[in-house]
Amino acid sequence: MRKILPAALLAAAAAAVAADERLMIGRFSGGDLKDWQPKAFLGETRYRFDETGGQTALFADSQGAASGLYREIRVDLTRTPWLNWSWRVDRVLDGVDERAKSGDDYPARVYVVVSGGAAIWKTRSLVYVWSSNQPVGATWNNAYTGNARVMALRSGTRDAGRWVSEKRDVRADFRRLFGREIDAIDAVALMTDTDNSGQRATAWYGDIYFTAR
Repeated sequence: MRKILPAALLAAAAAAVAADERLMIGRFSGGDLKDWQPKAFLGETRYRFDETGGQTALFADSQGAASGLYREIRVDLTRTPWLNWSWRVDRVLDGVDERAKSGDDYPARVYVVVSGGAAIWKTRSLVYVWSSNQPVGATWNNAYTGNARVMALRSGTRDAGRWVSEKRDVRADFRRLFGREIDAIDAVALMTDTDNSGQRATAWYGDIYFTAR
């Protein structure tokens, strides 16, 4: 006898699958940097895999340098708008003014990028940072360009020395900081940098992925 599920049950099952949808961006717990590319600004932050606190993660070590890693990937935010990741820093930077070019350094930051294509001046970046001194929830323009907006998710040493997890609604944050609606992003990047201050910073990045909720 052929069994057919009622339409309501099929719809509920489809909704459950959609709700659990996950798009992996960086599987660092598996030691995987496939599809990630380096981008250097000044000197080179060293990135390697490391085990701290019992988990494999991407370790970043910057000494007066600024380079990051990025992955070009189109993410449909109408399906998976939530960006998830974990990170850890053991210390922050001393005496930096993150709103000025001279202090545009962070122990850890994660970017989402909306490309302007050939019109590069239309590219927009939303930057989530572990700030050295700005309060949690503060937002400001990047010191070098108004096309990048910064949001402090962690600040100072309150959470230093332990793993913390983040979950952000990228569409909502983009709407708040740029005043526009977006349906997709084109790249994700991360960077630990200290080129302006000349100090040293280390950080660990866990898996980065998008989810439906």
